[in-house]
Amino acid sequence: MLTTDKNHPTFDLAAFLANAGLGRKIVELKPKETFFTQGDPADSVFYLQRGRAKLTVVSQNGKEATITLLSVGDFVGEESLAAIGGLRMATATAVNVCIALKIGRQEMVRVMHDEHAFADNFLKFLLARSMRTQADLVDQLFNSSEKRLARILLLMAEFGKPGDPETFIPPITQETLADMIGTTRSRVSFFMNRFRKLGFIDYNGRIQVHKSLLNVVLLDQLPHRNSQKPVIMAAEHADPR
Repeated sequence: MLTTDKNHPTFDLAAFLANAGLGRKIVELKPKETFFTQGDPADSVFYLQRGRAKLTVVSQNGKEATITLLSVGDFVGEESLAAIGGLRMATATAVNVCIALKIGRQEMVRVMHDEHAFADNFLKFLLARSMRTQADLVDQLFNSSEKRLARILLLMAEFGKPGDPETFIPPITQETLADMIGTTRSRVSFFMNRFRKLGFIDYNGRIQVHKSLLNVVLLDQLPHRNSQKPVIMAAEHADPR
């Protein structure tokens, strides 16, 4: 929306992203409902106001993979801004109850062109997502599956973001975690049990991530073989893939 200071209207970014208006509406999704499905026309962008979501792709042979998780403040569906209208390359699904602002393609193009505050905010998001994608690739290429799992859990708990971290992560299956880090469900179960024994996480219905798990990702501080703590395998033996 616009706020008017005499003859100089000022764009209110927070109000624009919080409210429905011309070319945009508020949508609410239940868990497992989709924002859009792979192959749908790419005609809108969503801004996540509340909840968590995931982005998945399905290969030609039917194998599904989760490629990223979405949280409050994320945009999804930015492929609709391509000069030539195309199809969705992935499926966006609500993990828990989600509220989002759906912005039509024409309105998105207009506000990107006319409002520098919005364009700056959106470009910062795209840069952050690009850096996250690059970090995911490096993680996949060089880190053990155990370290990749620790990183995903920390990202889901939102450690490192301003304010108090959300240490309880949204409901997620071990199959989904396995898809995201490129290993098997049994390996994820093995690592999760070990993280719990080491005091890095707790779970009883919901997974609670403790800040000490950062030691696995940042410092590689995993205990050596002894009688008190479970064995941490060497990276080259941690995951047969």
